[in-house]
Amino acid sequence: MRKIKWMAGLLVALLMLTACGSDEAGDSADGKSDKVIKWKLGHLADENHIWHKTALTFAESVKEKTDGQLEIVIYPNNSLGSETDTINSIQAGSADMVVSGETLQNWAPKAALMAVPYAFDGIDHVKKVVEGEVGKEVEEQIIDKAKLTPLYYHTRAPRNLTSDKKIQTLDDLKGFTMRVPNVPLFLKVWEAAGAKPQVIDFNEVFTGLQQGVIKGQENPVDLIQSAGLYEVQKYVNRTEHVYSWIYVLVGNEQYNALTEEQQAAVKEAAAEAQAYGDSLYDETISSIEKDLEDKGMEFVDVDREAFSDAMLPAVKQALTEEQNEVLEKILEAK
Repeated sequence: MRKIKWMAGLLVALLMLTACGSDEAGDSADGKSDKVIKWKLGHLADENHIWHKTALTFAESVKEKTDGQLEIVIYPNNSLGSETDTINSIQAGSADMVVSGETLQNWAPKAALMAVPYAFDGIDHVKKVVEGEVGKEVEEQIIDKAKLTPLYYHTRAPRNLTSDKKIQTLDDLKGFTMRVPNVPLFLKVWEAAGAKPQVIDFNEVFTGLQQGVIKGQENPVDLIQSAGLYEVQKYVNRTEHVYSWIYVLVGNEQYNALTEEQQAAVKEAAAEAQAYGDSLYDETISSIEKDLEDKGMEFVDVDREAFSDAMLPAVKQALTEEQNEVLEKILEAK
């Protein structure tokens, strides 16, 4: 009996020692946590797109710089849901990262200025704005209102209108049914130009064009290519109505849960991804246009001045006083 009691006491002591050491479980010999944080990043493009290639490089760099403590799993092709769905999922805690642009205006009104028709002259103008005062204003509001932290950004090829007939003038646009993203401003400016726009999720655009529900849509050439729209559209009309940028973002809660060392590693990896994405842009946009031509699409010159004259008044009318103040800063930065 005495031996049994002694064995029982020894067992209790061992259990207590194990419990006392549980606070350090997951720590390695060098004092760093072995716990692996996994972030889910969703975007709408395919695996060959600049965003995806850059995100892969970013994820690899983050893993290396955090000694494997932070892993980013990337979900292309809207496999986490649409852009809006993914943002909602981040806020609900079931996703962590997203690639998003002007859609953010549904939470942060200043984000509408990321893609205003005929506000930007070209890519250099976009970079000057996003890296200056306006970019800081937009980022601050996204962090505050959308609860997302921008990590790095991509400049985007200009948005062009695709169609199954040539559209060169405003007369060609009258009654033209087309898809636009969930951006109220886009609806208003295309209506002002004479078209009949409707909001459709990007992952439904191909089917909508194929079935004749819509006759056209507008997007940069990289997304036209990655979505295979050359199979259901003949023309790329060079409206070049929007030059813009798009952010790679993470939920505030997820980012703020990192240690200072991990945050520094993420920022460093993001800066490297920024440079890598810029180099990919320069290399690929012209080759994408050639590929679309090889696949049967024809690029059509458009009366851009007439389109601008029709859209800009609608832009200014649709924007709030706060948004118009930001627009003026953008126009002054030309």
